[in-house]
Amino acid sequence: MTIETLKYQRKELELKALLEITQAINENKTEKVLLNIFKFTCLVHLNIKALLLYVFNEKEQFFERRISHQVKGKLPDHIQKADVQENKDLGKLSLSLSEEYSFSEVNIYVPVYHKEKMLAILFLNTKDKEKDLDLDFTQALTNILVVALENKRFARKQLEQERLRKEMEIASNVQRMLLPSSLPSHAKLKAKVTYFPHSTVGGDYYDLIQPNENDVYFCVADVSGKGMPASLLMSNFQAALRTLLRSGSGLRTIVEQLNSTTFENTKGERFITFFLGHYRYSERRLRYINAGHNPPVLCMKQGGKVEELEAGTTILGAFEFLPFLEEGQRDNLEAFVLHLYTDGLTETLNPSEEEFGEERFLSFIESHDGISPDEFHAGFFSELDAFSAGVPRRDDLTLLSLQFDGNEAL
Repeated sequence: MTIETLKYQRKELELKALLEITQAINENKTEKVLLNIFKFTCLVHLNIKALLLYVFNEKEQFFERRISHQVKGKLPDHIQKADVQENKDLGKLSLSLSEEYSFSEVNIYVPVYHKEKMLAILFLNTKDKEKDLDLDFTQALTNILVVALENKRFARKQLEQERLRKEMEIASNVQRMLLPSSLPSHAKLKAKVTYFPHSTVGGDYYDLIQPNENDVYFCVADVSGKGMPASLLMSNFQAALRTLLRSGSGLRTIVEQLNSTTFENTKGERFITFFLGHYRYSERRLRYINAGHNPPVLCMKQGGKVEELEAGTTILGAFEFLPFLEEGQRDNLEAFVLHLYTDGLTETLNPSEEEFGEERFLSFIESHDGISPDEFHAGFFSELDAFSAGVPRRDDLTLLSLQFDGNEAL
């Protein structure tokens, strides 16, 4: 058989190998199938009897073993990037491995690069020492496989990002539906809320419920964490709260049940700070429970007295049973203002990484007595923006202001 005939046969086998692997890629075969086709293509059509393929894992920053055939020695599943050194001028590859591992059964290495980045390493041994092996073709074939695997990984990542984007969009829409679509603004009660979620979905929750003309329930809450898990927990929390309020349960029963539900849902791994208040016009009485939340600020119109509402219990969801519970009460309230907020407000940072803090907030409240909730929010957030000077918020922020005037008719 002439040399030309041998070359022709080799090229024919290489062409078959190329067609098989490209056909599998075009048919969108799975990674496992692609790797098997590549392996058997090399063994059947090329002068190869043993091979190892390590592919670089971008996320973990190591080379991962994806194919091993006819290599009996102990092999590492991963090779750290720092343990691989190639001298291109000398054509030598150095691996820093433990002595328990051996690559003695493969004596040829074929690196696969994209620009200066090593994507994979193919180790192999030939069947017939007297027959040639076209290393350039073998490298090109391996490159085709590795690029296909990389494209599949990228496609998976894109699909995952799209799935997460859609989930976040759904969660955001659900969250918007759960928050009040409008707040009262009439003679007896004027309400204003400013809400800035940190991301597409937030972990803050506020609500105002009026089951009849005599009663008003209002709350603010902050779930630990951010994003989808926080949003889902808060959605469940809101549904439970609404159900309990419809049942006519007292504040103490509501808070105890919310704690139990939160603990069951999270097994103590997440918690919620929560403030729940109830005002009854006919009694001129405010009842409330503060479950580890930033204390809302109560401002009396008579005398301009300001106080923080702290009575209550610990955070919800941390314990199966609340260790203590106190219901706060204020009587003879007719004309007053309440400011409920989450810690994203007081923890707003300025360029010097100084927090805005409760002291500045209380000072602003005291110096802006007697103005409407709309005016209060406009002035306050102007001052907060000036303080932060463009520093991005690092948490959800909610401020709910309620102005009661029980003397006024509807």
